[in-house]
Amino acid sequence: MASRPRPSGPRRPRRPRLRAATATVLSAVTLFVASLAPGIVASWSTLALLRVPLDAVVALVLLVFLPWAAARRVVAILFAVLIVLVTLGAALDRAFTETVGRTFDVLTGWPELADGYGVVSDSTGPLLAVLILVLLAVAVVGATAAVAASLLHLAAVLGHRRAPTVIGASAVTAGWLALAIVGVQLVPGEPVAAADAVTVTVAKADQAVAAARDQAAFDRAGAEDPYAQLPPTDLLTGLKGKDVIVAFVESYGQTAVQGSSFSPGVDAVLRDGDAQLAAHGYSERSAFLTSPTFGGVSWLAHSTLQTGLWIDSQQKYDQVTSGQRLTLSDAFRRAGWRTISDVPSDTKPWPVGRSFYHFDSQLNAKNVGYRGPKFSYARVPDQYTLSSFQQHELAKPHAPLMAEIDFVSSHTPWTPLPHPVPWSAVGDGSIFDGQPEQGLPPSVVWQDPSHVQQLYGQSIQYTMGSLFSFLTTFDDPNLVLVVLGDHQPARVVSGADATHDVPISIIAKDPAVMQRISSWGWQPGMLPSPTAPVWRMDAFRDRFLSAYGN
Repeated sequence: MASRPRPSGPRRPRRPRLRAATATVLSAVTLFVASLAPGIVASWSTLALLRVPLDAVVALVLLVFLPWAAARRVVAILFAVLIVLVTLGAALDRAFTETVGRTFDVLTGWPELADGYGVVSDSTGPLLAVLILVLLAVAVVGATAAVAASLLHLAAVLGHRRAPTVIGASAVTAGWLALAIVGVQLVPGEPVAAADAVTVTVAKADQAVAAARDQAAFDRAGAEDPYAQLPPTDLLTGLKGKDVIVAFVESYGQTAVQGSSFSPGVDAVLRDGDAQLAAHGYSERSAFLTSPTFGGVSWLAHSTLQTGLWIDSQQKYDQVTSGQRLTLSDAFRRAGWRTISDVPSDTKPWPVGRSFYHFDSQLNAKNVGYRGPKFSYARVPDQYTLSSFQQHELAKPHAPLMAEIDFVSSHTPWTPLPHPVPWSAVGDGSIFDGQPEQGLPPSVVWQDPSHVQQLYGQSIQYTMGSLFSFLTTFDDPNLVLVVLGDHQPARVVSGADATHDVPISIIAKDPAVMQRISSWGWQPGMLPSPTAPVWRMDAFRDRFLSAYGN
């Protein structure tokens, strides 16, 4: 039987053809996903993949018809850099929205990235924080290279089929325009007719223009300050002879006391505190202030309360603190009080505390004698802060003092938490040894949002319970406190619809102190109700100086 004749001529090997096809498919997938990545990150939904990325189509067509290889490489790299930067911008917007309640400001937000890195380093340890930073840099470089290489490969493949490329691009563009006109969206806020690189770039440009207008209004607001012209004899006369503490409770927001799974526990501590304080002759009045910040960047709230200016960015903070705006602490100093800052989270000098706030004395983690353990971010537990301040400042014979004290035990990540100890046993803080090991590390707690929320509520209960115990244990008839939150906790705790409002209370024994603010309409007790007055935080300074001055 005769054998069949074999086909003549060389056959193209299958393996190179398979590799070429695989490379083309991978390049297409890479370019498609990268072009849609900003929307995926912004919506956190895989449905954002079901969109048409026009910017990628335009970039491909441009590369196909560019006659110079060097120009094609430049365009591919520029487009890859743009896509990666826009994706990073979307990731920053999402991170900022989840933590501080607003998108990342490309003009003023860069210093806040360094501050955020500091919080991560404090929570995870410096080595892990550096590793995260290195991995992020490697990912950025790798993504840029992958997108550029994908563009060049696809352009080379399509360059041999220019006519079909034009027809296909025209069809995609026509479909994209139809979808854009109709406004089809599978994911809210992410049109199926996608052009993420263009959309995000335009949005950031609009943000820059709005920031410039806002800055001009801010400059006008800070140009005049009638309180700065008052003589010292007219300042704070209604508080003469009193020791005054402005106490910022970290992350103490409205969500702690209203409408959350953990607010009943906090409310119970506040009501119990009301009973304890009433039994010792104290009175309290409470309301809400709207903070300029959310979830973090506490110093913006501190400076807003102190200056009477709406300081909602690092740029404004730097601008104001390099000038001579009258602060509450400076008003007390001018009127004869000795002024003190107590910031347990600081480990090094704070130049602004002296140059701008004019504090006579600055306390921090290094000079309050603490010998106990850290509790994640919080280097010093709040009970020790109160004990040390009582022992070294209030208990000794002294002229009237004013202090801003920051309570940091309720700072994210809210684990591990300290436990109260007898005041007589606080000592140098070594009694807290072993307590951090009794709690869970952040890496475990943050796997479950409900666990994070539970521990946040416990942190507020700890701080407020310590404060009530302090007031009733040391019982000072000349002490006046302004106790408030700096901002709401991060979105994982407060939720997507949370306001920027924080509780504020004034506590005193002297009825004359409360009489001075009777016109404010603040509510009795430490727990403001949903109908309590709400002021912007920048309104407090002037109303306080007016109520307690001539």
